[in-house]
Amino acid sequence: MAKNYVSNKDETARMFESDFLETFSKVHFTVPLYIYIPVIGYLFYLTIAIYSIPFFNVVGWIIVGIAVWSLTEYMLHRFLFHFKAKSNFGKRLSFIFHGVHHDYPNDSKRLVMPPSVSIPLAVIFYLIFRAILGEAPVTPFYIGFIAGYLVYDISHYAIHHFNMHSKFWLAIKNHHMLHHYQDEYKGFGVSSPTWDIVFKTNFDNKKK
Repeated sequence: MAKNYVSNKDETARMFESDFLETFSKVHFTVPLYIYIPVIGYLFYLTIAIYSIPFFNVVGWIIVGIAVWSLTEYMLHRFLFHFKAKSNFGKRLSFIFHGVHHDYPNDSKRLVMPPSVSIPLAVIFYLIFRAILGEAPVTPFYIGFIAGYLVYDISHYAIHHFNMHSKFWLAIKNHHMLHHYQDEYKGFGVSSPTWDIVFKTNFDNKKK
């Protein structure tokens, strides 16, 4: 299924009449780094200085956190960002969340998640994981979770705006480009195609 798109230029459509709201819908791709790298630093401080979690336990929890983010990335992209809304209001929300990116895939200001969305989601996920894992284990786990999110956000920007040279990154880019221009209901993994392979939403080798 070929995907129609509006523009491949670094431009976009206005989403809100309010200048205030419109401002919060755009973000430079480095902003998540400024916000979440200090958070990761603070979580490391809690992990080591306050909770004294053993080194190998820390490494293990970070790996688990990265893996859980990878699955979360896939699920959010597949079931939330590509939710098939029927009402006009639902279609409007769908466009704001993700449809605008498919219409303007190279808009440099809408390639990473704006803080107005990512911060509330980060707090919600943290509270959920803390309730499940406990106060101490959640700190190294959440380091991995946030690190995975940052890799996703920066990878997404790089896929659309950086020149890739390594075979690894070219494969990642090709996977995401097929999602945009071949079939938007396949290839939901952005930073990794792993879960597309697991859940059989990957592209056929012939299409690749």
